[in-house]
Amino acid sequence: MQTIFVMVKTELGRAYEVATLAVDTELVSEVHSISGQYDLMLKCYLDEGTDIGSFITERIQTLPGVRDTFTLIAFKAFT
Repeated sequence: MQTIFVMVKTELGRAYEVATLAVDTELVSEVHSISGQYDLMLKCYLDEGTDIGSFITERIQTLPGVRDTFTLIAFKAFT
């Protein structure tokens, strides 16, 4: 299992709408509204071997209201 975080910039006034759509997207575990350069942060768990690029471009960037994304790949979680 690989964990990625996707920062999402939305069209003005559509952050909550995009968040609702994103949380219903398969493989998206959590959606947080955030401040700063991006509006939302998505935590996603992908199976090993899943093409991250295809997941982002086909599942996340195509959500209505998404303007831009920035993806971070997590290597290890510390608890």
